[in-house]
Amino acid sequence: MLVFKTKSLLINYLKSFLDLNKPVGFVPTMGALHDGHLALIKNSSKNNKLTVVSIFVNPTQFNNLEDLEKYPRTLEKDIEKIKNICSNCIIFAPSVDDIYEGKTCAASIEFDGIEFEMEGKHRPGHFDGVGTIVKKLFEIVKPTNAYFGEKDFQQLQIVKKLVLKNKIDVTVVGCPIYREKSGLAMSSRNERLSIESKESAAVIYKTLQIAKEKFGTKSAQEVSLWVINSLNKNKDLKLEYFEIADENTLKTCVRKAKNKKYRAFIAVYIENIRLIDNISLNN
Repeated sequence: MLVFKTKSLLINYLKSFLDLNKPVGFVPTMGALHDGHLALIKNSSKNNKLTVVSIFVNPTQFNNLEDLEKYPRTLEKDIEKIKNICSNCIIFAPSVDDIYEGKTCAASIEFDGIEFEMEGKHRPGHFDGVGTIVKKLFEIVKPTNAYFGEKDFQQLQIVKKLVLKNKIDVTVVGCPIYREKSGLAMSSRNERLSIESKESAAVIYKTLQIAKEKFGTKSAQEVSLWVINSLNKNKDLKLEYFEIADENTLKTCVRKAKNKKYRAFIAVYIENIRLIDNISLNN
């Protein structure tokens, strides 16, 4: 399996595919691959002539340096996992210097306000970092299709907005959340959880499921209050936020409207590890 460590070598390799208008799929990751990532890669592999998987822990999207330092880095294992499921994949694993050319900072990017909701409120500058790296990677790979998981639903909407505002010629494909048997959303951060904490964290998805059921008959405020009270009683978890928001604008739902799609979003700490999840409330 081909592994490119510099953007210049990757760009040179991809030129023949781009010149022939062959579809190129792209799956950007920060490594520590799990079955959710592998599902994205399989989807891309099936629908494109070539798939590029980037493995790059992007420093500019971390507002917590400790989180950046502790983020799992498992490149060799990741390469083996990709090799086992994909025959038409290549890997792009650049250094920070290669990507940022000695200037490791994020651009200030405007996303029509959705960058200030939820994750944006609690992780200042996070979406500047996300937008900066995704734009750089799109410019390098020039993919036909790019695949993102819905676990990071706000990020998915940010990327779609980035593509629209910058007129980038790529189709952004959102893919369903992959979950462990317990219902816990798959995340690279799950590797840092103890067995006991993984079991405790299963309550996050169970709470979302109950919230969805309650949303059918109760107001958004009533549902939110129930979730907050319920999780505040759980000694293993520390709730950072719970929001019911419009899927498109990500604005908090004040009063339900029949023609809008809503989604519940949650962020929780367990063992000082931050986990996020979400659920559609309309289906």
